[in-house]
Amino acid sequence: MDVFNVTDRDGNKVLDEPTISYIQTTLEADDWYYPEARNTVGIVPSEEYTSIELTGTDRPGLLSEVCAVLAGMRCAVRSAELWTHNTLVAAVVHVTDAGTGGAIEDGGRIADISARLGNLLRGQSKVRAAAAPGGSLAHKERRLHQMMFDDRGHTPAAGASAESSCPSRTEVSVTPCAERRYTAVVVRCRDRPKLLFDTVCTITDMQYVVHHGTVSAEPCGGAYQEYYIRHVDGHPVRSEAERQRLVHCLEAAIERRTNEGLELEVRTGDRTGLLSDITRIFRENGLTIRRAEISSEGGEAVDTFYLSDPQGHPVEAKTIEAIRAQIGEATLRVKHNPFAGDGRGKGKDTDANAAGAGTTAFIFGNLFKFYRPFQNLGIIKLYS
Repeated sequence: MDVFNVTDRDGNKVLDEPTISYIQTTLEADDWYYPEARNTVGIVPSEEYTSIELTGTDRPGLLSEVCAVLAGMRCAVRSAELWTHNTLVAAVVHVTDAGTGGAIEDGGRIADISARLGNLLRGQSKVRAAAAPGGSLAHKERRLHQMMFDDRGHTPAAGASAESSCPSRTEVSVTPCAERRYTAVVVRCRDRPKLLFDTVCTITDMQYVVHHGTVSAEPCGGAYQEYYIRHVDGHPVRSEAERQRLVHCLEAAIERRTNEGLELEVRTGDRTGLLSDITRIFRENGLTIRRAEISSEGGEAVDTFYLSDPQGHPVEAKTIEAIRAQIGEATLRVKHNPFAGDGRGKGKDTDANAAGAGTTAFIFGNLFKFYRPFQNLGIIKLYS
């Protein structure tokens, strides 16, 4: 039995019947998983859109170049999500034909798109591009976790000591529990949306089963997770190399989605080539995209970008104003600006409430939008 005590992102009790119904029906649905992909470029058509998966070595301007290639091949981006961590980039992009608005089903055209994107990525990553195996389309974030599973470039970050009650960085400890033949995993980090999702997806991808667990949101914006796990073969962690790999993968999974730098939302009427134009403007202003969430519905594009300069420094206010002038009729909203604390990043579009967002318990935010990642959880308790 799994017990979750949840609120919405504002800390209020969930009373909306459609939301409650959606959670129930989603959790009751059958489990299904996308097969593991090992390719640089994978393209899978569905009835509504064509899904493109990209992995490779990150570099400034890469997303801009990818979008330019797609626009040049008459592909309209309907939604996308991109993650980067250290030198690795992974993206899932849903596209349609710019003329018909439907999925791209012609095999020759799909092969051409795959080849061109593969050439673009191969120059940086030196990984051969090939089509991914067919199958059902999966939740984008679930796929990104699987695509970035071998994040070998990660270096554990220096963080707060184990005694700190509110760690600013991720702390993962893996210790044996010999009397029960479990391995105990403790994760302490900043709380944020989808944190539990990221942790459990990684544990599952590494072929471990969670037998017991405790998850709690801590008073000053921290999160505490404790799991007792065994490998699917029934054994606990058996070597120092396996222990270090588990620590490494959990740290990477949590930190690569941590929001750092400028969070900028662009909301405007959708059109073919819009994403290519926006990312080109970012590139021309010397900005690097750390993460991106792209969506389009009802003729409106809502795109969120997490930006910094190539050295990882925050974006200055004058650069934001230059971007605003170049994008033109689009509405820009600064949702998080590292300069806001010293007064340099404040402007008429800055979200005045962003500074207080960290005080809300986010650990279960949007958790149930994935199709049952918890089939292996035995007991979960939440104390908040």
